[in-house]
Amino acid sequence: MTTPSFATLVVRAARCRHAGKGVLALVALLCTCLGQAEEVRPGVLRTPEARFADLEDFPYAPNYLQVGDIRLHYVDEGPDDGETVLLIHGEPTWSYLFRKMIPEFTAAGYRVVAPDLVGFGRSDKFVDEDAYSYPMQVEYMLALTRALDLSEATFFGQDWGGLIGLRVVATEPDRFARVVVSNTALPAATGIQGWVGYPLFKLAVWWEGELTFEELVSNITFPRWVAYSYHVDDLPIGRLMATMGGDEAVLAAYEAPFPDRRYKAAAQIMPYLVPSQLRENEQAWAVLENWDKPFLVAFTDEDPITRGREADFLSRVPRPQNVTIRGAGHFVQEDAGRRLAKLIVDFMQGRKLPAQIHADDVAR
Repeated sequence: MTTPSFATLVVRAARCRHAGKGVLALVALLCTCLGQAEEVRPGVLRTPEARFADLEDFPYAPNYLQVGDIRLHYVDEGPDDGETVLLIHGEPTWSYLFRKMIPEFTAAGYRVVAPDLVGFGRSDKFVDEDAYSYPMQVEYMLALTRALDLSEATFFGQDWGGLIGLRVVATEPDRFARVVVSNTALPAATGIQGWVGYPLFKLAVWWEGELTFEELVSNITFPRWVAYSYHVDDLPIGRLMATMGGDEAVLAAYEAPFPDRRYKAAAQIMPYLVPSQLRENEQAWAVLENWDKPFLVAFTDEDPITRGREADFLSRVPRPQNVTIRGAGHFVQEDAGRRLAKLIVDFMQGRKLPAQIHADDVAR
């Protein structure tokens, strides 16, 4: 491990987004000099494997792919020759989010590939928030899709998993046989709106200002969630998951990738980047609007973050199927993971789907 100089640490601290964070960052980064950081190269951290030991209901061996200077982690389960299901998570989660779904797919004879985005799970993490961008995440997932040579795959994406994965699908449509989306979006715009949409969004976040955790949960909306995650000094991953649909018994597993706040740069900045690719996403929509393969929209009825965004998919994708999942919140994988996986298996096998299902139809 390379130990940066004191001067380097001071410079990194000074680059923090908020002046108040500078001192905290300097103190945290000084721990590097004491040999307490897992820095694989300057500015890139790797969560120690010991943090992932004995996770509840997650017995899956890690798999790694080196893409440039970044090591990506992915789960790869089921028969090698089975039809592949690609599951991409959102934030602040990781592939652990799919622990209830993976057994349903493998039991049905499918192969499951579930990567961790850069900055999450077992994948490497940039310390600097400025290192993260929407297109960067897309490029890493494209690299994994190509390296594994996925073909005739079924894609499922929720939250940021949809924003990123749908761009992968639009870039490599021939690799995918069908698509499933839940509680996600693909914000897009053309013309003047495409140019000014993101600056106006950033202005709205600034106007919202800093929020306490209690203020956020009293009225969770997407702009308020962005403002909270952008301004808070140390994102409380476990508390957020508990509030937005996480199983309280496994909150430690969601905190495992983040030994301290230095590891959370992606989790803190990604919400702020959601509308940063409006014009590029409109190009992706041009592919999806001509999609001639099965497409399933399976949103929940209790998600305050993406409520109403299913209308975009239902109006713009040709002949989509639509199933509402009742009694589930934003993280549908937690609230109705097994039921959702069974629904996707039925969709893959061409069975008739109901107009709605309930999260408690089977054990969660």
